[in-house]
Amino acid sequence: MKIGIIGSGGREHAICQILKNSNKVTEIFCFPGNAGTANIAENINLDFNDFENLKNFILEKEIDLVVVGPEKPLVDGMVDYLEKFNIKTFGPNKIASQLEGSKIFTKKLCEKFKIPTAKFGIFYNKLDAKKFIETINFPTVIKADNLASGKGVYICNNRKETHVAIDEIFDGKFGDAENLLIEEFLEGEEMSYFIISDGETIKSFETAQDHKRVLEGDRGKNTGGMGAYSPSRLITEELEKKILNKIIKPTLNGINDLKTHYKGFLYAGLMIIDNEPFLIEYNVRMGDPECQTILPKLKTDLFEIFMACCNQKLNEINFEWSNKKSLCIVLCSKGYPDTFKKNIEIENIDKINLNSDNYLFHAGTLKKDKKIYAVGGRVLNLVSLSDDFKNCKNNIEKNLDKLNWDGGFYRKDIGYKVIK
Repeated sequence: MKIGIIGSGGREHAICQILKNSNKVTEIFCFPGNAGTANIAENINLDFNDFENLKNFILEKEIDLVVVGPEKPLVDGMVDYLEKFNIKTFGPNKIASQLEGSKIFTKKLCEKFKIPTAKFGIFYNKLDAKKFIETINFPTVIKADNLASGKGVYICNNRKETHVAIDEIFDGKFGDAENLLIEEFLEGEEMSYFIISDGETIKSFETAQDHKRVLEGDRGKNTGGMGAYSPSRLITEELEKKILNKIIKPTLNGINDLKTHYKGFLYAGLMIIDNEPFLIEYNVRMGDPECQTILPKLKTDLFEIFMACCNQKLNEINFEWSNKKSLCIVLCSKGYPDTFKKNIEIENIDKINLNSDNYLFHAGTLKKDKKIYAVGGRVLNLVSLSDDFKNCKNNIEKNLDKLNWDGGFYRKDIGYKVIK
């Protein structure tokens, strides 16, 4: 079978690598891929935002399945478009993808179906938002109502910080956000919970804990993710039942109410308060770097899972997982998430120790003349599996020492809540 993977990040390299393990997969195309996928697939330098050109290539190459990694093409309706030409495509359609594309859409769905979440207000201009700020307690949370690559969220401790957030969102820092949300601040511990669905059957797809802030001790600006570990230390059978019954199932019922269904990964960002789950946000794809952390634990053939989803036969698949712990550390370009230099060579990659428990997933990289260059903010993802989180971290740090790349930095405290 021939597979096409949309995207160029660490998530897409991880999906590519795990699919490569399937004896049913004969050829993989990545659009556009990165230096890591170039070693195991054919990278296609094609603008995947041009749906027609993409479709023509897929039909010409007789690609059997397309997996959409990032959120933007999902929100823009790539799945709907490709399926019109009978191309099997893994991912939610345009309507269902509003769960990530519009935070206001999700909040209104929460309101209608009584899904536990933070109290909120919706604002359409600076003046009304700033007037409301005069009436609230701090801290508070301000979110841009659009895709912002995990960065359009501000936790504000005073009015000055709220004014900066409001100005930056309405002035276009995160693109075309015309509205924003102001939410109550929930005090608890975050957790990422994943499911996969074919529109009828729901199956759990593990848990993880992401580290969003750029600096150690969870300080500094939000990023796309500096590292993660799996499973979350919070998950229990009782908590999982609450998440499914109070949050996931009512959400999917809400999507069904719109005369459509949900197919693909669904990632619930949760706040756990006194063992009760509250929805922070949804992502309509696997998280990054949670995907890199979770997929190496999967024993079941990922290709069969994707095909079962597309054929509404997920109920026929039994998932098997490794019991090992998994930890991922993201190596970033110096300056990220602000301005950083591009086209910086990364040497010593061949010195990294890789085996069945240690992985290297590329993100913002490019291969040129047999050399690897950093071209993005998040550059490499180092993942290790072990019976103990501390061993995972030690293995990764040894590889980071071997890499010895002076163009980058990483958080040295990933997993600090589970490593003594």
